[in-house]
Order: sequence, then structure tokens, then C-alpha cells
Amino acid sequence: MNDLLVRAARGERTERPPVWLMRQAGRHLPEYREIREEYDFLEAVTTPEIAAEITLQPYERYRTDGVVMFSDILTVLEPLGFAYHIESGTGPVVDAPISGPDDVPQTYDDVGSSLAYVGDLLDRLDARVGDETGIIGFAGGPFTLASYAVAGRATRNHYPLRQFTARHPEAFADLLSIVADAVREFLQYQVAHGADVVQLFDTYAGVLPPADYQELILPLHRKILADLEVPTIVFVRNMGGRLDQLTATGADVIGLDWTVEMGTAREQLGDRPVQGNLDPSVLFADPETVRERTREVIEQAGPRGHVLNLGHGLHRDTPIEGVEAFVETAKSIER
Repeated sequence: MNDLLVRAARGERTERPPVWLMRQAGRHLPEYREIREEYDFLEAVTTPEIAAEITLQPYERYRTDGVVMFSDILTVLEPLGFAYHIESGTGPVVDAPISGPDDVPQTYDDVGSSLAYVGDLLDRLDARVGDETGIIGFAGGPFTLASYAVAGRATRNHYPLRQFTARHPEAFADLLSIVADAVREFLQYQVAHGADVVQLFDTYAGVLPPADYQELILPLHRKILADLEVPTIVFVRNMGGRLDQLTATGADVIGLDWTVEMGTAREQLGDRPVQGNLDPSVLFADPETVRERTREVIEQAGPRGHVLNLGHGLHRDTPIEGVEAFVETAKSIER
């Protein structure tokens, strides 16, 4: 079994860094675009055999050290009573967003029953490649999901949610709490169905002032990530100046965006496992430049507890040659 990803996530010294890419299954692949001509996004996500095929496309092309299940961060909103769809050029859109405190859900449906297609997908991945590569599950974090639930879509600086927070602080706290409970149950469900590693994407939480993150979000991150039986990764964008707060989440691995110097992060975090963090735009450069910049990240991270990844997700127009150079550089390392 290729357990490189799990060993690195546990902080072990590895013979080379394991490598995978956020959004690696998706629009930069021609084979993905071909499938999407037959299925819209939600059809593909909720049809396990199609989701499994899409999940495995980048593995079959690049032989990454992890396959990340093809899904969406908004999936876990379904048990909370929110429906969503995908609009071209806009992304996920919540059909009936929260307009006031009375719209905040008080309960949620059983996650395993509501999202059985995710369990089916993970079962299929485990059966097909579970002995060859790591299986990565994930969920959106409470602040990010709350932003979509209130604004209905991605927004600049997340003002709709921040205004809701200022006007209705108790309702905001209630919303975060119930979303966090559903997310925690969802990640536990993924582990039960074969996920080897899980990542919490609370990408937008970095927009909060440090004190607000400390008071409102950090306790929920700790609660979500506690007691999971596999290594956990936390990813919040724009947290370069407060890596200590990410460390306090209790995640096994700290995901770093590209605004953080890997060497600086290592100085602050010591032997704490890290993931990242090449700027995704570098993959548009010529392959030799990609290899050079990737080697710089690997050298700064060192041989212990480093999962090579980008500092955010793949752009849809990323050239395949850039991804190949990135992955091949990791595989060329000999320690």
C-alpha cells in the first residue's frame, strides 16, 4: 500500500513528499470536460459511479499520492435543509438563503441518510484504489458554509454574513454551531467509509479579525477535528500572520496558502506537519520553472511531515504540462 500521505500527515520523515492537488479532479482535464457534456455538476456529484470516475481521472493521469473525492463543500448543507445549484461563471448558489434569525435551522437530518451517495463514492474508491493510494475526504467549514447560507453565493469580503453577524449575533452563533455539528458528523461518516485523511476547508474564515476567529471559530474547528481516527488537515486562507491559531485547532496538518513562506512557516511551526504551498499560478510557467519553484518549496519544508500541494486549488485553465512537472518533481526526490 502507498501510505506515504498518511505517514507524512502523522509527522513522519518520508523518503519523498507525498503529492496531491486541491481541485485536482476537475475542469483542467479534458476527460472531465467530456463527462460534463453528459452530466451537470450536481448529477455528477450525486451519482457515485460518475463521481468515482471523475475522482480517479487525475490519479490515472498523474499517479498522485492521494485521490480527493469529487464533491462540493456545500454538500453538507443538504441535511440542514438548504438546496443549491451551480451557475456557470458564478459557482454554487444557495436557492433560499437565510434572510433573518428565524431562517436559521434548529435541527438537521441524519447525515448518513441524506448524503448516502458520498458513502457510496468512498466505498467505491476504497475498493478500487484503497490499496494503492490515499483516499482524501473533506468538508466545508462553519464560517465558509454560513457565508453561503446567508449570502446565497460567493461574495467579496463576505459582507452579507458579517452584517448578519453584527445585527444578529445570537443567531449567527446558533448558525455556526449547528453547521459545525453537521460537519463533524459528516467527516466521521467519511472516515467510516474509508477516508484515510480528511481536510476541513474553512477557506473564508481568514477574513475575520483575529479576536473573532479566536472566540467564534476556533472552538468549532477544535470540536469538528477532535477524535477523528485518521489524520486531519485544516485549511484557512490568509492566515500567514497567525499560524498559531491554526495550530490551536488540533489539526494534524496545517494547510498553508501561497502567501506564506514555507521556510517562515517551518520556523514558527517546527515539526508540525504542513501542507502546501506552491502558488497555483506558477503552474502556468514553463515546466523547468515549475520544477525549480516546486523544489524550493520541498527544500524549505524539509523531510519530515510535509504534504506537497498548491497554496489553493487548481485553476480551470491550468496546463497539464505544469501539473505533470509539479507531480514529477515530488516523485524525483530521493532521501
